[in-house]
Amino acid sequence: MRGLPAGGAQRARRSPDGYMPLLEHLQELRRRLFFAVIAIAIGMVLGYVFFGPIFDLIKQPYCHLPKVRRDGGPDCQLYVFGVIDQFKVRLRVAMYVGIIGASPIWLYQLWAFITPGLHRNERRWTNTFVISSVLLFAAGVFLAYLTLAKGLSFLLGVGGSGITTLVGVNTYLTYFTAMVLVFGIAFEFPLLLLMLNLTGVLTGARMLSWWRPMVFGITVFAAIATPSQDPITMTALAAPLVALYFLTGGVARMLDSRKERRAAAESSELPEQLAPLGGAGT
Repeated sequence: MRGLPAGGAQRARRSPDGYMPLLEHLQELRRRLFFAVIAIAIGMVLGYVFFGPIFDLIKQPYCHLPKVRRDGGPDCQLYVFGVIDQFKVRLRVAMYVGIIGASPIWLYQLWAFITPGLHRNERRWTNTFVISSVLLFAAGVFLAYLTLAKGLSFLLGVGGSGITTLVGVNTYLTYFTAMVLVFGIAFEFPLLLLMLNLTGVLTGARMLSWWRPMVFGITVFAAIATPSQDPITMTALAAPLVALYFLTGGVARMLDSRKERRAAAESSELPEQLAPLGGAGT
């Protein structure tokens, strides 16, 4: 039995139409998963080693609250209530750093696995989608980080001056993670719309014609999905999503116009190509 070519023993062969036998498809999946897991593992090791500065960055929104929210000392403190909780927190932060920090690599591996099944004109969007998804997720995370303090201020002060909350580190990490994921994943919404447009499911004109229910739906989603559900955090999520929706609709209309011009040019060239054949027949 002949082995695969040297230097590419694990690289699955692909036909021009993207067809791959089942065995090679599984080998390709294993290879992509291997690189993704290695990237995440490296990120987790870095997150564990540099836990101190990373955790200082994570708790900064809490530390920006009034001093009454602290423990009365000069430092900003979060609390654990078990013997091994500090170790578990360090592992948890390392896992988040590994997954988020390695996102460009595992997103690329995901798209590289999917693209052989796409048409040739769709495959060229792979790098664009990977870069865009990473940048949009990072923008959502950054915006969530900027608004965290506002949401915390609302949640920790809604009970009035007679109540002081003793914030546990696990509770804070849960809130922090929820905010980051909600904003980061929500900012991927324009890519979903653009994919539907590129595959011909949704035109730009139809997308923009739905602007009233879309704006309403985005507002309801922001009100429900944000962990703090305060007006400032809700607006901070809804406003950019609405802007991205209209921007995506404009881009989709431009792509549709380009497709129409290309189709018109091809249809006008077809009679010219057939004319010599018709003349030869006479």
